[in-house]
Amino acid sequence: MIVDLPDTTTSKISKALVRIREEGGAVALGRVLTLIIASTLGNEEEAIEAANDASREHPMRVIVVSTQVSDGTHAPATARVDAEIRVGGDAGASEVIVLRAYGEAASDPESLVMGLLLPDAPVVAWWPGVAPEVPAESPLGRIAYRRVTDASAQPDPQAALHRLCTSYRPGDTDFAWTRLTLWRAQLAAVLDQPPYEAITAVSVSGAADSPSTALLAAWLQLQLQVPVEYELTSGPLSHGIRGVHLTRASGVISLEREVPEIATLTQPGRPLQDLTLKRRSLRDCLSDELRRLDPDELYGEVITRGLPQLDDVVAEQTGAHL
Repeated sequence: MIVDLPDTTTSKISKALVRIREEGGAVALGRVLTLIIASTLGNEEEAIEAANDASREHPMRVIVVSTQVSDGTHAPATARVDAEIRVGGDAGASEVIVLRAYGEAASDPESLVMGLLLPDAPVVAWWPGVAPEVPAESPLGRIAYRRVTDASAQPDPQAALHRLCTSYRPGDTDFAWTRLTLWRAQLAAVLDQPPYEAITAVSVSGAADSPSTALLAAWLQLQLQVPVEYELTSGPLSHGIRGVHLTRASGVISLEREVPEIATLTQPGRPLQDLTLKRRSLRDCLSDELRRLDPDELYGEVITRGLPQLDDVVAEQTGAHL
């Protein structure tokens, strides 16, 4: 069910929620958190769909703050807020409040959502598109326990990833890190098997638009304490992480994804293995991040220490080649 509330206020939205709960039996009780999605007008539906899917694991209230991006060629819109309340089949196991803010009404998103937050429930803020320069200091970031961004959705993913080094605050995370979960788990499982030899060299390759490639290289360098080479490629068939090569005394371990969703594991003295290694969906990444509401300390270490160290090593390698 979708209830439209054109040109409305937070007070009217709250009253409508109470009325829907009383008349239709849709309840807000049992919600474990409030998820705020900061989007732009016309680009909210994919994020809402992912939140609806994730809500089956994490019942929550979803508040979507959708604002207009000014191109400087049109006069400012009249200040107003149009709202939608979605419950039942249109909201998964959550209740979704969509706030479309225009003009001056869009200048203070914090005041738009404060009266709609669930009492005594943690708040998670998610920017599925362009994120603030410093998420923790943005109006929505200030009220959130966790702040989720997506470097791959930025105009320059690699530059966005490196901005996270300086803007990081405990509670921040990025989907570029969440997408590494399966890769990290598989590599850890391989190294837990004999022979237990030290890794002497590492190389990582992936697409130029994949910030996860650099994060994986930074994580490996931080954990293995060896210099890591990584290569970024481009082209119509180049997407995501392509492969990882770990060198040790007995030979090279290779985990390569040449085709979508399937990776080939090569180990010295063992037969080839084909492994399922899917690219993670928005729903998968969001569900992962909602499982923990405390700061991800490993991500913080990788983004603030591992990535700068990787840049230093790459700079040295480049200088040596010159």
